[in-house]
Amino acid sequence: MHVHRFEKLWFGASLVLIVAFIGTIVYGAIGPGVAMVGDDGGTIDAATVADGDFEQTDNFRSPGVYESSDGEGVDVYIVARQYLFDPGTAQPIEVPRGEEVTFHVTSADVTHGFNLAGTNVNTMVIPGQIAQFDVTFDETGEYGIVCHEYCGSGHHTMAGQLHVVPQSEFDTTAGGDN
Repeated sequence: MHVHRFEKLWFGASLVLIVAFIGTIVYGAIGPGVAMVGDDGGTIDAATVADGDFEQTDNFRSPGVYESSDGEGVDVYIVARQYLFDPGTAQPIEVPRGEEVTFHVTSADVTHGFNLAGTNVNTMVIPGQIAQFDVTFDETGEYGIVCHEYCGSGHHTMAGQLHVVPQSEFDTTAGGDN
């Protein structure tokens, strides 16, 4: 059986493309540090979050920025609700540069998204679930917080701000008011 030289050329080109596609998938999964958000954040009663009764919960504080219990970094507790991030929308969230920031994000009403524009921070925020993930910001700057899951008629207005400030300007005494 004779195989025409153009068939051999197309066969070779298709093999190269398949190997290249597999290579990009492997690089995307390993290279830039993309990781799935685990279920270690726990669960919370969405009705309790909607009522703002955070004293009734064991695994979620009142929304705000807190010094970590181990003294290494900060914990940020955020509640997403139609159509704002608390904190983040009315007042920017301030975190220190170079320290580990642990985000604890939940929803009070419907499924939302939490995306820090310009970073690889991106998660779904589901009522009753706490998305918990760690980030270390190496540079100061401002990042937009965007909801990327359609959450209702005001979805397009749901945004917030996160400011990464130098360690010397970060106020750890503000607790939940930061």
